[in-house]
Amino acid sequence: MNVKQSYLDQKKVSLNKKENKIPLCLGPVADLEEFVRKDWWKKIFNAFYLKTDGDVVEDQKITSYEVDVSSKILDLRPEEHILDLCCGQGRHSIEFAKRGFENIEGLDRSRYLIQKARVNAKKEGVICKFHEGDARKLPYSPDSFDKIMILGNSFGYFESINDDFNVLREAYRVLKPWGSILIDLTDGEYLKHNFQPRSWEWIDKNLFVCRERSLSLDKQRLISREVINHVNKGVLVDQFYAERLYSKTKISEILEKAGFNDIKFHGSIKPESQRDQDLGMMERRILVSAVVKKEWTQITRKITSQDKNVVVLFGDPNKPDTLKPSTIFDDDDFYTIDQLKSALRELEGYNFVYLNNHDTLIQDLQNLKGKIDYIFNLCDEGFYNDPRKELHIPAILEILKIPYTGSGPQCLAFCYDKSLVRGIAKELEIPVPEAIYIKPDDKIIDLPLYFPAIVKPNFGDSSFGITQRSVVNNGEELLNAITEIREKFGYDKSILIEQFLTGKDLTLGIIGNPPDDYIILPIIEEDYSSLSPELPKICGYEAKWLPDSPYWNIKSIPAELPEETVQLIESYSLKLFERLECKDYGRFDWRLDINGNPKLLEVNPNPGWCWDGHLAKMSKFAGYSYKEMLIKITNTVEQRLKTYKE
Repeated sequence: MNVKQSYLDQKKVSLNKKENKIPLCLGPVADLEEFVRKDWWKKIFNAFYLKTDGDVVEDQKITSYEVDVSSKILDLRPEEHILDLCCGQGRHSIEFAKRGFENIEGLDRSRYLIQKARVNAKKEGVICKFHEGDARKLPYSPDSFDKIMILGNSFGYFESINDDFNVLREAYRVLKPWGSILIDLTDGEYLKHNFQPRSWEWIDKNLFVCRERSLSLDKQRLISREVINHVNKGVLVDQFYAERLYSKTKISEILEKAGFNDIKFHGSIKPESQRDQDLGMMERRILVSAVVKKEWTQITRKITSQDKNVVVLFGDPNKPDTLKPSTIFDDDDFYTIDQLKSALRELEGYNFVYLNNHDTLIQDLQNLKGKIDYIFNLCDEGFYNDPRKELHIPAILEILKIPYTGSGPQCLAFCYDKSLVRGIAKELEIPVPEAIYIKPDDKIIDLPLYFPAIVKPNFGDSSFGITQRSVVNNGEELLNAITEIREKFGYDKSILIEQFLTGKDLTLGIIGNPPDDYIILPIIEEDYSSLSPELPKICGYEAKWLPDSPYWNIKSIPAELPEETVQLIESYSLKLFERLECKDYGRFDWRLDINGNPKLLEVNPNPGWCWDGHLAKMSKFAGYSYKEMLIKITNTVEQRLKTYKE
C-alpha cells in the first residue's frame, strides 16, 4: 500500500468518527506531486489563502503600485472597458474604480473571493461588477473589452498547458480589435533554480505556516505544500498546489499560438512584503503584454425597416499614401479605423458597411445605389490615396446621385489652396498673416519684410512639408527650408512664405450647418510647454507622424482667451464656413499675433475624424464622447438631407 492510499484510508475512517473534528496532517511525503489534485484551485482560495499571502494580496501599497504599473504599460483610459481576469478578492478592480474607471469588471473561479470582492467594493463605496466564472470559458460576447489584465500571478494553475492556452484564446475572443492583454506571472526560469525547498513563517500571534516545494517530474511546474498550524489547535490545513513555470520564450510561444501580436516584456516585479519572508511564487514575476489584431466579429442581428443603411468610405489600405512617412497604412492607421468601427457599433438603428477598395469603388457604389441612405465619407486620403483627389470622392457621389456626409468638391478644392483661402478671408475682412507666394518656376525670390517666417506648401493638408526647419529667421534658413520641401518631400508646386506668429496656436470646430443648426466646439490651444525653448512652437508634420520627435508629446488644452477674442474667432469661422460652402463639420486654425489679435491660418473641411484628433479633443472638452461626436455628425447630416428632400 502506498503512502497516498494509506492517507486516503485514514481520511475515510476519520470522517466516519463524528467526534474527530481535527483535520489530518499527512506527515512526511516523499513525492509532493502525487498529492496535487487536478482541480486544486477550486478549493484553496479561501480565508486561509488571504492569511498566508496576506502581505501580498491585502496590502494597499502593493496594490496601488501594481495598478500604477499596469496603467502605464497598457496606457489605460477611464472610459475603456477593462476585464480583471482571475481577480481574486478584487483588490485591483476596486483600486481602478477608486481612480475613476467606470467600466471595470472582475471574474474569478473562487466563490469565496468573489463574495469578498463585492463586500470590499461596497465598503469602499465604488461600483464594480464581479462574476464567478471559469477563465477557460468566459461569459462575455466577442469584442467586449479594450484591455484584459491577469495580475497577481494568477496564470498557470491548470494541470494541462492546453487549459492555459484556452484562457488566452478566450481572452483573444472577448478583446476588441487592437485590445491588449497584460499578464503578471512568476519568472519561471528564475524560480526553477531559486525556490525555497522548505520554510516556515508566522502569520500572526497564533498561526504559522510550514512550506515544502519541489519541481514536478517534467520540471515544468513547481509543486508546493502548505501546512497551516494554530498554536493551540494544531494543524488546520495540509494542502498541495502547483503552478506552471513559464519562461519568456514559452509564454511568447503560447501567446503567439493564441493569436496575439506585438508581445513585449516590461521588466520584473517584486512585492515590497511587510513580513519580507517566504514570498514563494510571488518572489519575482515578469510582466508581458500583447495586442489583438483581428477583424470585428460579425454581428448577427435582425435589420429592421427603420434601420439606416450607411456605407463608410475610407482610403485604400493596399495602396501607397505619400503623406505617411512609410507611405503605407501602418498599425496606427488600422487602430484608428478600428476605434471608429468600435464607436459606430454602439450606434443603435444603423447598419454600417465599409468600403476601401478604390479599384472597384465606382462599381461598388453603383451596385449600392438605391439600397443605402447615404455615404459616410471619411476618405480624407483622396481617391487612390492621392490628396489632390480628395474632391474626386464627393464628385463621384454627386454624379451617381448618392447622398454623402461632409463638404462637396468645390469646397474641398478651395480649401486645398491656402493662398486662395487667404484671398477669400481678406474679401470677408478676416485678418491673415502677411505672406509671399512663390510659383514653381520662380528663379528669384523676394525676401520677406518680416522674420521669423514659416515656409509651407501652398497645397496640401496633414501638415505635409512643415517641420521645425520650416520656421526661418534669415535668408539662408529660408532657402534651406524651400530646398527641403522640394527635395525631401518631393513637392514641386507653389509655396507660401508666411509671417510666423508667436502667439497662441488655436483651433475651433463646428458641427452642423449654419446659420440654422450648428454647435461651436470649445477653442483649444496647443500646449508647447514640453518643448525645449530653442524649438519653434508649431504643430507640424513631426507632431502628427513621427513618434520619436520631441513634438510628439504636444498636448491640446482648453484655450484661455478674452471673451472678445473668442467672439471674433467664432464669428470669423462661421463666415468662412458659409462662404466656402462647408457642410456638416469643419475645423479652423488660428494663431494670435504679438498683440493678441487672431489671424487665420487654415480652413479644414472634412477634418480628421480619428478618435484622438483635434475635433474629438474639442468634443471631449465640450462633454461629448467620441461616439457622441459621431452621433452629432450623423444627426446633422440626416437633418440636412431631410431638409434638402423637402
